[in-house]
Amino acid sequence: MLYAIICEDTPNSLPKRQQARPAHLARLQLLQDAGRLILAGPHPAIDCENPADAGFSGSLIVAEFASLDSAKEWANADPYLDSGVYAHVTVKPFKQTFPS
Repeated sequence: MLYAIICEDTPNSLPKRQQARPAHLARLQLLQDAGRLILAGPHPAIDCENPADAGFSGSLIVAEFASLDSAKEWANADPYLDSGVYAHVTVKPFKQTFPS
């Protein structure tokens, strides 16, 4: 089943994001290589593709996991959470309707 992992950043998270980004992306690459990643990306803190120093306000990941518990376990091991980038992470079942 698919799960949405909705992450909210701590204030002024950009330096921490930059430091933990390689490890964060490596985990996402493993999901992609396994054919389980639907989409992933950050929420710019301002209405701009490249927010520069404004940074990001959070992230969204939609991926396939065996269960809600396994999705939560994966999300709770994210380097962004460990390094203090994320203040809060919510994991919910997700039903993709479009594109079909």
